Amino acid sequence: MSLGSRLIPVWSNPMSNSDSTRGDNSKPMQQAVVLAYEQGEYAPRVVAQGRGVVAEQIIARAKEHKIFVHKSKELVGLLMKVDLDDHIPAALYQAIAELLAWIYRLENELDRD
Repeated sequence: MSLGSRLIPVWSNPMSNSDSTRGDNSKPMQQAVVLAYEQGEYAPRVVAQGRGVVAEQIIARAKEHKIFVHKSKELVGLLMKVDLDDHIPAALYQAIAELLAWIYRLENELDRD
């Protein structure tokens, strides 16, 4: 499998009310971010992000297409601050590189089975 073109969904479980910035006591929301990486680009870009129902739809679509989804509350929190279509900041390069390597290893293991 080539990493020439790649979508990378990252999500977090619903935030606890203490983590929510909405200021009410309603049900906590899930968050999701999708990164895209094209060979030749200097860094992945944020191509989708959402909370609540939108996050649930992002995750559902990824699973429908058998795209690995990484769960990380901390990483999602950082990526939600990146504007759509912007490249990830340099401070996240290492974390995203490790995530890409993890996905690559998983896919190679599945290909061997």
